[in-house]
Amino acid sequence: MTDRAETFAKVAELIAPFNKKGVDLSETTRFAQDLEWDSLTVMDFVAAIEDEFDIIITMNMQAEIETIGQLVDAVETLKAKA
Repeated sequence: MTDRAETFAKVAELIAPFNKKGVDLSETTRFAQDLEWDSLTVMDFVAAIEDEFDIIITMNMQAEIETIGQLVDAVETLKAKA
């Protein structure tokens, strides 16, 4: 598995407890529309991602991330900088 595929798998694993509707996850799954997350859920999830990958996702980055694929790209970028 590539690093990106491993990151996607880990992100999907972290989404699982928050995926109340059992939505099938893909690169294009949207957090607000498809998973129907509110801001509190997003904050909890971001904290889990930051802890797992030992990164910081800024508020500006969060505002730009709408899909799982975009999040995986952001995590990969941040990991590379760490």
